[in-house]
Amino acid sequence: MREAHGAGLAQFGESYVQEALPKIEALADLPLTWHFVGRIQGNKTAAIAASFAWVHGIDRLRIAQRLDEQRPAHLPPLDCCIEVNLCGEASKGGAAPQELPALARAIAALPRLRLRGLMTLPAPSEGLDAQRLPFARLARCLAELQRDIPGLDTLSMGMSDDMEAAIAEGATLVRIGTALFGPRGA
Repeated sequence: MREAHGAGLAQFGESYVQEALPKIEALADLPLTWHFVGRIQGNKTAAIAASFAWVHGIDRLRIAQRLDEQRPAHLPPLDCCIEVNLCGEASKGGAAPQELPALARAIAALPRLRLRGLMTLPAPSEGLDAQRLPFARLARCLAELQRDIPGLDTLSMGMSDDMEAAIAEGATLVRIGTALFGPRGA
């Protein structure tokens, strides 16, 4: 990560709190922005609220409220995205698209959070056209929310295998850890 920072990267994402905290501490001398991109467990919200600048996976109001309550007052509001489960996959977290307006309004009202946009992790698919479909749908969801909630500017979507499709559909943040650092455990 130090080498990556030396090459110009300043934003890093982590999926597991227990792995992230030692890295954040070890790299505290660098001007890094930390993103939590994993599934949020209720018992980890205090550590996430205190240690990260961004959270990409808020999928229910209870988690947002806990992050808001536990965000230290000396830190700026926690930038966040609502995770959207576009395909209704039971194995994935995320709010259903029809839940977005009410959830977004409730999160936007929390003083220690700053709702920035939406995130999704679609099922893997082959071919650029097939990959673009869920990203286009998320972009439409964001456009609809922007009518009621000004300032939403983030589409967190795309990973190493589908980043081209995500970028083509307007991604502002992509998660490309595998392309940069190799597969987990390698």
